[in-house]
Amino acid sequence: MTIVIFIIVLAVLIFVHEFGHFLAAWAYGIRIDAFAIGFGPKLFSWKFLVKKGSPTSNTEYSIRAIPFGGYVKIFGENPDEENTHGPDSHRSFVHKPRWQQAIVLVAGIVFNLLFACLLYISVFYIGVAATPDGFEKYSDHFSNSRIMVTDVPEKTPAYDAGIKVGDVIGGGFSIDQIQATIQNSQGNPVTIVDVHKGVSKNIEITPTLGMTGVPVGKYAIGIAMNNVVDIKLPFWSSIIEGFHYTYEMIKTTIVGLVMFIITVFRGTADFSSVSGPIGIAGIVGDAAGLGFTFLLMVTALISINLGIINLIPFPALDGGRILFVAIEAIIRRPISPRITNMVNTVGFALIIALMVLVTYKDILKLVK
Repeated sequence: MTIVIFIIVLAVLIFVHEFGHFLAAWAYGIRIDAFAIGFGPKLFSWKFLVKKGSPTSNTEYSIRAIPFGGYVKIFGENPDEENTHGPDSHRSFVHKPRWQQAIVLVAGIVFNLLFACLLYISVFYIGVAATPDGFEKYSDHFSNSRIMVTDVPEKTPAYDAGIKVGDVIGGGFSIDQIQATIQNSQGNPVTIVDVHKGVSKNIEITPTLGMTGVPVGKYAIGIAMNNVVDIKLPFWSSIIEGFHYTYEMIKTTIVGLVMFIITVFRGTADFSSVSGPIGIAGIVGDAAGLGFTFLLMVTALISINLGIINLIPFPALDGGRILFVAIEAIIRRPISPRITNMVNTVGFALIIALMVLVTYKDILKLVK
């Protein structure tokens, strides 16, 4: 089920991104030759009957066998003899003003960010479990206050006892009281009231010393907890908070990405923190297990990451193509198609190699 949900989420995000490019190209009269979800062999393909001469008059739409990707084929985006000098070259990407080219290239990124914002607005309107910090002005819209488990590292007493992320610690105690009980146990078993998907049970766990991330001499069972409430906002408040939350997530993502790139150049990057398709599938599956709004939140965050990563000025990414357009605008002449296509091909190969490496590391994590 996790794989199915992941494929659906990925297909939606790819569709949103490519539809941004598609819509911008259509608006500027650029011929669109193909719109595909996935790569590889075609599973289904079709065409729509539209007015001859329209940007989409001969567009082939398809669903392909490999779901990890997708593309819109815009006439002239990869320059060749036909789209630069052929009979239909007036509808080519390369012959449009460079500001229009830039808008077509950035449109996919913008659509990913707007889609994330729409998801966050929906989440706040539907209702979501969140910490009350930062939402105090909406306290009238809080309900169901509880202590939720937010992390359970593997190979800890809590993990071995079956406590899951999203479980609720019952008994009416505060976080401080729970931590004090664990600390005062001196290594003797303690009883935790664990509520998993509405079912409550008493679990006996023996706290231990020397756990990673825990101060020396402190007993722990291996859970992180937080005070959580359900927040359900009115429509207009949902819009305001949706935009604000999107801005904060974009800012956080950019800072995190910049810091990671800096560590790459310094040779201190921790690639174990980077997830490929398999790792992301696990994250999506965990979110779906916590509830629909959690799935929407994770989908929104992936959409933001997809948009921001595509903005990096690296060959084959949208950011790399935007950089080429900017260079052409500065030098006031097109870059040689041979150079453009060669650089993009090399960039694409490097991206595929990186994806294979990250996927390999994801597999290693699963088999450990």
